[in-house]
Amino acid sequence: MTARGSLRPPPPTFAELFTPKLVTVLREGYGWQQLRADAMAGLTVAIVALPLSMAIAIGSGLSPEKGLYTAIVGGFLISALGGSRFQIGGPAGAFIVLIATIVERHGYDGLVLATAMAGLMMIGIGFLRLGATVKYIPFPVTVGFTAGIAVIIFASQVKELLGLDIDKEPAALLPKIGAIAESIHTVKLVTVMLAVMATATILVLRHYRPRWPGLLIAVAGTAFATYLFNLDVATIGTKFGEVPRTLPLPSLPAFDLAKMRAVLPDAMAIALLGAVESLLSAVVADGMTGRKHRSNCELVAQGTANIASVAFGGMCATGTIARTATNVRSGAHGPISGIFHAGYILVFMLVAAPLAAYIPLASLGAVLAIVAWNMAEKEEFWGLMRASWGDALVLLVTFLLTIFEDLTLAIGAGVTLGSFLFLHRMAEAVEVEMGQRMLPADEADPTGAARTLYDPNAMDSDILVYRITGAFFFGATAAVSGVLDRIGRAPKAFVLDFSEVPLIDSTAAKALESFVERLHHSGTRVYFAGASRTVRRSLLVTGLRKPVVRYTTTADDAVDHWRGATASLPHE
Repeated sequence: MTARGSLRPPPPTFAELFTPKLVTVLREGYGWQQLRADAMAGLTVAIVALPLSMAIAIGSGLSPEKGLYTAIVGGFLISALGGSRFQIGGPAGAFIVLIATIVERHGYDGLVLATAMAGLMMIGIGFLRLGATVKYIPFPVTVGFTAGIAVIIFASQVKELLGLDIDKEPAALLPKIGAIAESIHTVKLVTVMLAVMATATILVLRHYRPRWPGLLIAVAGTAFATYLFNLDVATIGTKFGEVPRTLPLPSLPAFDLAKMRAVLPDAMAIALLGAVESLLSAVVADGMTGRKHRSNCELVAQGTANIASVAFGGMCATGTIARTATNVRSGAHGPISGIFHAGYILVFMLVAAPLAAYIPLASLGAVLAIVAWNMAEKEEFWGLMRASWGDALVLLVTFLLTIFEDLTLAIGAGVTLGSFLFLHRMAEAVEVEMGQRMLPADEADPTGAARTLYDPNAMDSDILVYRITGAFFFGATAAVSGVLDRIGRAPKAFVLDFSEVPLIDSTAAKALESFVERLHHSGTRVYFAGASRTVRRSLLVTGLRKPVVRYTTTADDAVDHWRGATASLPHE
């Protein structure tokens, strides 16, 4: 039982934390009706994921089959082992910038090594039960880096949308823009027409036939037009050759210590971005269905899926918000729909992989351009810009660093700045009230405020009562200490009310210790009232105990105790 008298639930067991949702769904009972619902939902998601997986791989500077391998292997394991009933895993647009940068610096082997290391990190975070800590990343940070990634993704597709002749396109934004400007005279009209055709098809179907697979129809339509009219445009076949029909045998690169040190920052970025993206996706699914995911189990599954994905020649895998939402809206019952989704993509690769050679890169560029537009979260961006100067500053710092510097630096800077702003706001919210005694809420406030108030008119030179309201931590120490230090002549009794203090840290407790010592040496009797169990423990650890300090349940009890003690003293 806590200090407030409420019951604290027992901590969850290992099985409750790490049992995959697949097991939970099968335990509930799984029949033909559920199987049919999952099979249809999985087919719907696979139709969406098929062109998207290839487009994301190409946008990341890799060959299209690596996106398919990731959707098959990573998607299967995320659904089979994950802690969300509806999560759909695979390659994600949020990784495009990061993967392209890693491949440019360290090659594909460097990406494989960094992704495997990130997988181990995510498994470790999950088993250490730190999955819930991801929710502490400020919202302006997630909006900022997502919008920044969207800008870079769109910029990376300009070459394909216009058919520009650029031998080696830089990954960084400013050099990329320079290369595009230098090659703008090589625009190909046929490529632009195909890109417009694909974009228009997707947007028109999304508006008039939202249940139709707009992405697949657009890609298939432009591929058919390219084949029918023998158009001279860049396709998957002309750039990458034929897409393989089978999965490669699993293998991992040699874990060279020097190479591991070189890709360690990238591995940390993959782990952080993968954890954020997957858990945000799981939260979205929870909001749509009323279910609750297991964050630590989800991270273990994500880590396992990333290791297996690159072992089979893929890339980074994570939970994907758009495909997960499609899965929910398609009537999925549980994780088996995600397993079906992976199976359908595998069947396509086994049967129809040669057809992918006719897909124009312009149509896949159109797919990614629309993905970037949807990723940008424009309403949230402008809403945060208008919300407060602090949120706007965190948002812009994260956004601009993502675009012009590095995603890892952007997230780190945004989280750090957001944390300092939060501490500043918490410190500003701490208040110190002063009075002689307490009044009940109904006597002091006719509106019936749910707390007692001080009576500022009932002052007594012999006793002072102060109340601190808010979290009393290092950020608020200077303000509170300044108020207390302005007390003039030492009173005979001093009561400090902690009933509105949810926490106190060691810095604040130490500052109180020096103040209380001064009062004690002046002959003042000091009372601490209303401290919760955790606050009282922090105060006692610092040394604030009898005979220097006495603890009471309320400030009124402290006043009554002091008056009773003084009344019992002999009078001259």
